[in-house]
Amino acid sequence: MKQIIFVCLGNICRSPMAEMIMQNLITNQNLNSQIQVKSCATSTYEIGNSPHPGTIAELKEHNIPIIEHYARQITLSDFEQADIIIGMDQQNIIDLKQMAPVEYRNKIYLAYEAIGKKLEVQDPWYDHKFDRTYQQLNELLPIWLEKIMN
Repeated sequence: MKQIIFVCLGNICRSPMAEMIMQNLITNQNLNSQIQVKSCATSTYEIGNSPHPGTIAELKEHNIPIIEHYARQITLSDFEQADIIIGMDQQNIIDLKQMAPVEYRNKIYLAYEAIGKKLEVQDPWYDHKFDRTYQQLNELLPIWLEKIMN
């Protein structure tokens, strides 16, 4: 089974949104026995907290099933077990590469690398543009799923 981990700063906005959108894609394509998806944070700021209400509202607006989720920080076992770790912005990538043992750094990718760009999935925590975050992830995640399956 392949394991994907989405990572952002606090694990309450972008990465849980990515996790739930990707889980919906996986379920809709009957790939639950082949792919497992998780999300976590680079920081300890939000550990134990539920997803941001804006994240939940945006997912509900698009009929994406809500998965029970509590923010957590990435661990050594995450680095070991993951096949791919997808960070939302450049700072996430910097932090992940500092946190990861050297032998696991090749698993870390910026979300927009799926389409060959160095753009970032912008953090809606600051401006509450959860619709923008949803649109960015909705563009990228089907491409990541295709790459993972090939």
